[in-house]
Amino acid sequence: MTFLFDIGRVLLDFDFESSLSRLLPATVADPTARLERLLERKDEFETGRITIDAYISWALEVTGSDATADEFCHAWQQIFTPCEPMWRCVRQLAKDDHRLILFSNTNAIHCPWIFGEFPEFALFSAAVLSYETGFIKPEPQIYHYAIDRYGLIPGETLYIDDLPQNIATGRDLGFRCWQYDLKDHAAFETWLSSNLKSEI
Repeated sequence: MTFLFDIGRVLLDFDFESSLSRLLPATVADPTARLERLLERKDEFETGRITIDAYISWALEVTGSDATADEFCHAWQQIFTPCEPMWRCVRQLAKDDHRLILFSNTNAIHCPWIFGEFPEFALFSAAVLSYETGFIKPEPQIYHYAIDRYGLIPGETLYIDDLPQNIATGRDLGFRCWQYDLKDHAAFETWLSSNLKSEI
């Protein structure tokens, strides 16, 4: 069986604010609003339509930070915590020879860095990453890209994501979907077990 896994809040939890707030000058007005402005160009960055250098330059300007580009990248990367219950499932699925594919909105600062930082990503045989495709979830184009690139049959592919809008597109295209909640991993395991039994 083939599995599509989102990364954020499925395989890795993340906390942008705690890490990036360290870059802000102590005197900056309304630090929360400054950090929220970084989201204004998130989709542009995550579809590869803006370069790393251009994004960092813009981000440092809007946050009022005097950090270097390397310091910004380091803070941008130090936001992740592995979701260990999900990784236990991934290890078992890999052991049972299921096909595992990453399917994520992400950017060129986080990838491929996370693959070195968290070596168990090697359990995934392939990846569909927004900044490499030029498309972003929940746009249907990135789902069609995954289908065409890896010969997916949606009705035989289990797709796990945390965002309802991404799951909605997946369901519209016929994938067997689960909206993952970090606080209720047990519900995911029940769904997973039911789907695996149906294939026996």
